[in-house]
Amino acid sequence: MQTIRLPEDYDTLAPDGSEIRILAATGGGSMVHCSLPPGQTSLAVAHRTVEEVWYFLAGRGEVWRKLGEREEVVEVSPGASLSIPLGAHFQFRNTGDTPLRFVLTTIPPWPGTEEAYRVPGYWPTKAD
Repeated sequence: MQTIRLPEDYDTLAPDGSEIRILAATGGGSMVHCSLPPGQTSLAVAHRTVEEVWYFLAGRGEVWRKLGEREEVVEVSPGASLSIPLGAHFQFRNTGDTPLRFVLTTIPPWPGTEEAYRVPGYWPTKAD
């Protein structure tokens, strides 16, 4: 059993460039708190073996997802929830003036940095 309080400082940067604070995990899934500063856009990535479910806590932003022929951009704000299916290309950006914050659950648990791989993005980033 685990009990983890949200740390003040982030634990690591995700492969997409967002700030990750590690929360609880089980054999079936892992949970993290993700934050993207105002004006920032994540790198576009896809996952090799995991799916994710996101729940937005604070801020405003947009999320681009593409899976096969289906492609969409959705606005997100507190209370929004979305899924990142296995193999979907995705990217997100903060369109507000406060950090975009959300909790995400990865199923199965996040296996490590080799899980995510870069894909062509919807929005340009400083790394492009």
